[in-house]
Amino acid sequence: MPTLVPMNIKWLKYLAVADNRLHQAVTDGLVPGMVVSVSHNGQPLLHKGYGYADLDSKQIPDPDRTLFRIASISKPIAATALLHMVADGLIELDASLYDYVPYFPRKSYDFTIRQLAGHTAGIRGYRGKEYGLNKTMSIREGLQVFQDDPLLFKPGTAFHYNSFGWVLLSLAMEEASGIPFSDYVAARVLLPLKMKATCPEIQGNSPGEQATFYSPSGKGFRQAPPVNNEYKLAGGGYLSTTTDIALLGQAYLYGRIGPPALVAEFLQSQKINGKPTWYGLGWEVSHDASSRPYYGHTGNSIGAYTKFLVYPESRMVFVILMNCGGPRIEGEIKELIDSCFQAAGESGNP
Repeated sequence: MPTLVPMNIKWLKYLAVADNRLHQAVTDGLVPGMVVSVSHNGQPLLHKGYGYADLDSKQIPDPDRTLFRIASISKPIAATALLHMVADGLIELDASLYDYVPYFPRKSYDFTIRQLAGHTAGIRGYRGKEYGLNKTMSIREGLQVFQDDPLLFKPGTAFHYNSFGWVLLSLAMEEASGIPFSDYVAARVLLPLKMKATCPEIQGNSPGEQATFYSPSGKGFRQAPPVNNEYKLAGGGYLSTTTDIALLGQAYLYGRIGPPALVAEFLQSQKINGKPTWYGLGWEVSHDASSRPYYGHTGNSIGAYTKFLVYPESRMVFVILMNCGGPRIEGEIKELIDSCFQAAGESGNP
């Protein structure tokens, strides 16, 4: 299995710090298993699995083959499909949702595709047990969960992160293209980028080596309850590997997605009253604790916690997928990032 891949032997001491810390996170019971892929200038720094994909069988996760729930990393995938649809003239960012989905109940204000993608449309977030619904619904059937609720605010006046807005976006994309959302994503994003493992999670249809998903339980982990994310595929319903998600990051990093001006529009933070929301169109756009600019996404769902970070100035891509929701592992992730930056020569003199 691929492991530490230093391009210079002096880098090894920095990578070893990150490697040891991640091993310790598993030993300390912070997470059952995880896969990590880090690259610099298109070359791998760290590409490895830790802990177990399944606690009973002691199966070690493989960054190339083991499928994890990627949770909200699904949004950048959906945003990439939306970008192509805009570039092809099939949908307009500043058009009303109702131009594409006229059967969605009318609200007190109109709102646009752009506002949905940037979480400024006023669509509400989860309530109660909606986060973990285990009910088979198509995208259109999923509207029943939230369609009768009012907007939280006048669109364009505030920011409220949610996944229901991406349910609406995926439905608009289906109507605009005339084909199922998942088919459009496969044709315009997954196949061109050779993201061969990435796929919708469909209950009863495991496409490959899928991790077992867990929830924290006392001092250990229990198998996570079943959940059906098919209706909110665009917001959090895909399975993937770190290898595949890294391909998406590399495609953006090296200008292999679409028209540069349009890509920049998706990766630019939206603003409310002149202040940044730190979110573009389907992408988090921010700075880390060391003030390094990045774009990417964090995901947290039933049985999954994920990080996807692209550092454009340093040409670095980080992908971390875990098979447990809500692990307390932010310190380890920060140390991983800092160690890899040191290894890449961005800090210190390795």
